[in-house]
Amino acid sequence: MTELLTAAQMRAIEQAAIASGEVTGLELMERAGQGVVAAILDEWPAFREGTHRAVVLCGPGNNGGDGFVVARLLKEAGWAVEVFLYGDAAKLPPDARVNYERWAEVGSTEFLQPTERDPWACDLIVDAVFGTGLTRPISFEIGLGQFLPEWDLRFEPERPRVVAVDAPSGLCLNSGRMLDDNDELWADLTVTFHRAKIGHFIGIGPFHSGKVTVADIGLERSPFDPLRVATSAGTGVGLIVHHPYSFHFRAAKLAQAPKGWIGKADPFGRQIHKHTHGHALILSGSATRTGAARLAARGALRIGAGLVTVACPPDAAPEHAARLDAIMLRPVPDAPALTALLKDRRINALCLGPGLGLGADAAALVAVALQGSAPPSPASPPPPSPPHGGEGGHPVAAVEQTLPGGLQSDDSKVSASPTTSAPPPPRGEGMGEGGFAGNPRRVVLDADALTLLARDPILMGQLHQNCVLTPHAGEFARLFPDIAARLDASPTTGPAYSKVDATRDAAARAGCTVLFKGPDTVIADPSGRCSVNSAHYERSAPWLATAGSGDVLAGFIAGLLARGFGPHDAACTAAWLHVECALSFGPGLIAEDLPGELPKVFRALGV
Repeated sequence: MTELLTAAQMRAIEQAAIASGEVTGLELMERAGQGVVAAILDEWPAFREGTHRAVVLCGPGNNGGDGFVVARLLKEAGWAVEVFLYGDAAKLPPDARVNYERWAEVGSTEFLQPTERDPWACDLIVDAVFGTGLTRPISFEIGLGQFLPEWDLRFEPERPRVVAVDAPSGLCLNSGRMLDDNDELWADLTVTFHRAKIGHFIGIGPFHSGKVTVADIGLERSPFDPLRVATSAGTGVGLIVHHPYSFHFRAAKLAQAPKGWIGKADPFGRQIHKHTHGHALILSGSATRTGAARLAARGALRIGAGLVTVACPPDAAPEHAARLDAIMLRPVPDAPALTALLKDRRINALCLGPGLGLGADAAALVAVALQGSAPPSPASPPPPSPPHGGEGGHPVAAVEQTLPGGLQSDDSKVSASPTTSAPPPPRGEGMGEGGFAGNPRRVVLDADALTLLARDPILMGQLHQNCVLTPHAGEFARLFPDIAARLDASPTTGPAYSKVDATRDAAARAGCTVLFKGPDTVIADPSGRCSVNSAHYERSAPWLATAGSGDVLAGFIAGLLARGFGPHDAACTAAWLHVECALSFGPGLIAEDLPGELPKVFRALGV
């Protein structure tokens, strides 16, 4: 996982580093400007040779200070550089003022104002007007738009390249939303610092940011970085720790490749068989509504559940029997029959919703599924895998985490590598048979099940921490109408309410993990832990917008839950693999292709 920061978190990190005496604000600004220039030359190598013209647009804050550094460095490299300032130079922050004066020794600065100007009269435009600190809509009276090629010309090959420092001006980096009705500002390349920000990956942020590059400005080396991460070997999984000034952060994370326990090898040398990898039960609707459940079932089986059963009304059994081989089939006519079936404590994960229906009989099935199960019997064998406390399903070993000055983190556990030798978990802590001691079975609720929840407050009140909800935007609005309304409202000030905020609020209210689908899928649990699975930039997979792909995702989650992954980890891993399967297959994808692509993805991961 890679941290995604809010603007406030980034400012606090910089302030903590400065307060520690390890670095000055002026040094950070110089490094930022150097990072922007290096990213420009890396992205467009042709700029390394010959003579080129640049226009640098500077704002009234430290983002503008970064712009003055960029202008000076380009000038020193032989470029012809024009600089425009929005605001009063005398009111610039101290560090930005110093860099304004350094630029004044080699070049001139004009006031940024609305005038007729040819935006094509240069090779490069640097937007350093507003960055992470933006909290209000910008006015186009400042003349920013005159310098940039129009939105519909962004694919013209001969136009100037556009680079944004931290963000295209007007973009809220907390929410990925424009703090203005006019959203015409954009960039080919956005250079941000230390960590990408949440707004680069959600909302319209990816469409306006172009390619996002993260420049190192030396904060990784600061012992007082409040988001310093202790990383396990090769996993990218780490622990967020606190710095001495008592800031407490809950960063969002960008989902990356899951490793370790995706495979079925048992490092403890125990005998493994189908039941040691869980039994997922997929509930189906009636005849003529069976395809969605089969898609989910195939997803659960392909992702590694040891056993998958489709439970269906008797009239649907012939349809399923004609299409299923490795997946078991069990007629379940009504809620009492499901209750009886769930006495089999080896069934430890359920998936309800795909093709389930919206009648009273379907609602009764959801109620039974949410009632939970009895703890495993003392005679049951020990579960096969360690608890999945780390993100991505990795085993967890206790490691003492000491901070500078002898301070200790509130959390003494850090993810260990998959080769860590840890004892088998106590009975009832891992996957177990029939779920967890004292806890309900793990349940994925998708599609029709979400509509039933939205209609019935009693069902909604039966949700528990082992549930995963997988709504798209319409379903989210039905489940959490007030939260959705706040998310849809036009932001007038920043930081704007974001999809991350909305998903966290929904998870806290529901008391379970919520996976809010979209190209910017956000997963949050009631603790506030949050991950973003982005299908943007190099992971863009628009062909996932096809009927049935969400059913497969629900099956992926159910299969991982059956294998012992915690709800949040299962949702993150499933969402990441879902996109990887789509990328592996390519255009022309239909939902049936997704489960079959998993083996290729697993081989590429080395698991």
